[in-house]
Amino acid sequence: MNKRQLQGIKVIVFCACLVPLAWAAIRAFGIGSTSLGPNPVQELLHSMGKTGLNMLLITLAVTPVRQLTGLNWLIRLRRMLGQFAFFYVAVHLLVYALLDLRLAWDTLAVDITQRPYITVGMLAIVALIPLSVTSTNAMQRRLGRKWKRLHQLIYPIAVLGVVHYYWQTRGEESAALTYTFAVAVMLGYRLVQAAELRAKRKRAAQGVPHQTLNPP
Repeated sequence: MNKRQLQGIKVIVFCACLVPLAWAAIRAFGIGSTSLGPNPVQELLHSMGKTGLNMLLITLAVTPVRQLTGLNWLIRLRRMLGQFAFFYVAVHLLVYALLDLRLAWDTLAVDITQRPYITVGMLAIVALIPLSVTSTNAMQRRLGRKWKRLHQLIYPIAVLGVVHYYWQTRGEESAALTYTFAVAVMLGYRLVQAAELRAKRKRAAQGVPHQTLNPP
């Protein structure tokens, strides 16, 4: 794939990532007889949070899909997807703080400390901040090997996001189980990869040649 084709795909993905926000805005302003329903703040809060979780899991899926399909250009989309995940999670938080609580900081503090699903959600958001800040090429070069270790936080963040969603939602048990299964599969894939890498390094240290049944 050449650079021009990749840029075209990036534009398409960027526009696709904006669709949930645009649809929420259309519903919020009642365009075309649409609406956010009888409880618009809660609907907006839920839709932005769910979109953030979707984007986070899509970001997490980029590496295994690339490795399994050989579509190496997918890795060039991961940063954009990750930034959109953080964006929607941030909008989710802003809707909660501004529209739901109306900046009642004492209530926010009580919610964070006494409502477990909000505690878990805040932990996920706080953990996402350094990933977003260090997503640039310059930060990757500056941090070196530490960058990769830092960005492995995406796995526990995804787990926290699913737990937050599971505790918060009512009547969407099937969706929560789907998210749980998706995270479990991707985390399991990562653990298998890590185990294979450790075994390969151990064989190399012992002078045993590495063999594989499925050579590239």
